Amino acid sequence: MEPDRLVYPLLKHVLMGPVMRAAFLPRVRGLAHVPRIGPVILAANHLAFLDSFVLPLMVPRRVHFLGKHEYFTGTDMKGRAVATLFRGLGAIAVDRSGGRAALDALDTSAAVLERGGVFAIHPEGTRSPDGRLYRGRTGVARLAMRTGAPVVPVAIGGTDRLQPRGRAVPRPGRIELTIGAPMDFQGRDDGIPRGKAAREVTDEIMDAIQRLSGQEYVDDYAPRPAED
Repeated sequence: MEPDRLVYPLLKHVLMGPVMRAAFLPRVRGLAHVPRIGPVILAANHLAFLDSFVLPLMVPRRVHFLGKHEYFTGTDMKGRAVATLFRGLGAIAVDRSGGRAALDALDTSAAVLERGGVFAIHPEGTRSPDGRLYRGRTGVARLAMRTGAPVVPVAIGGTDRLQPRGRAVPRPGRIELTIGAPMDFQGRDDGIPRGKAAREVTDEIMDAIQRLSGQEYVDDYAPRPAED
């Protein structure tokens, strides 16, 4: 068994899971919408860095997500601890610097789903700067149409109040997780350009997230901060 698969149950059920429940009093609705088996894409809004830990620790299946390559390359004690934490939670390192970065990320995500796994993605591509929901990038739609995996919309609430930008350690308080019904997009690109289909599907996913979260929607991409 791989080391990260040994770390995962320890983090989720012994260490971070209980601590998160005690500190953030999570209110989770709609867990029954997450399929018990088979591939699924969890598409969530993105309010704070804390979001990266909410889904892996609150959803009953092992969740994978992409993490910046820099989180996995530290050589000192802190760097190794961070890398172990992210791998244990299901993060997969991706280098976002090269011209093939988007294609590599898509291939990596698809591989998780083709193995029957759960992959989490924030379609906005970065954290919201002001709590509003921004236009989604089409990677989530391309992934759904390529693999046939259903998309489950997720609304995360409260994490931006507990961990605003610039705050490294979140303060205690309540967070909410609202999970919607699975959305099936198989065959949506039949007979129409893939780019047009991807835009339409992405907009439908963002609309579902917005209905769950109640956020104001901005039909523009969120600005990506230098440190994101």
